[in-house]
Amino acid sequence: MKSTLLILISFFIFAFVTKAPLVVTADSSPDPVLDIAGEKLHTGTDYYILPVVRGRGGGLTLASTGNETCPLDVVQERQEVENGLPVTFSPVNIKKGVVRLSTDQNIKFSASTICVQSTVWKLDSHDDSLGQWFVTTGGVEGNPGRETISNWFKIEKFDDDYKLVFCPTVCDTCRVLCRDIGIYIDQATGIRRLALSDTPFKVMFKKA
Repeated sequence: MKSTLLILISFFIFAFVTKAPLVVTADSSPDPVLDIAGEKLHTGTDYYILPVVRGRGGGLTLASTGNETCPLDVVQERQEVENGLPVTFSPVNIKKGVVRLSTDQNIKFSASTICVQSTVWKLDSHDDSLGQWFVTTGGVEGNPGRETISNWFKIEKFDDDYKLVFCPTVCDTCRVLCRDIGIYIDQATGIRRLALSDTPFKVMFKKA
């Protein structure tokens, strides 16, 4: 009797499993990045990158940090009330139109400068005197691969907000650094420069 009951239970379980619909998630893309209004970030749209923590400077902009006027580096405004310059995001797959987490992006200031260079962000060569990797401009937009490896950044979740990360995956055979982007304060000038750091710069995005 027990064996008969077990057979019947097994039959009903099998029938239920085989008739249950198979649920397949059609969209396996990473989550979209949201601005402060809760709207998705879109490619080709201007946004300000602003600090979440108040009282420690404003948005991001361009500035000369050396003895020469050019090149221009990515820095944080000293005053909290300053939004800085707007940027646009260009993912590797720009046809999708939405900026998503953990996706390689070009970040470009929507501004013209006196320097003969692009305003696309890139990771500069190591500054041996300061022991830092700084974020500068003059990068190449698009053309993912070994030659442009320093021009790609990512946006990741950080608590309930976001952080910027350098960890490009546009070259399968390249060995790359993977670090958060933070703020390095130049003790001599007080300039707040974007640099690779163990302390992430917590950011939010505001449509310009």
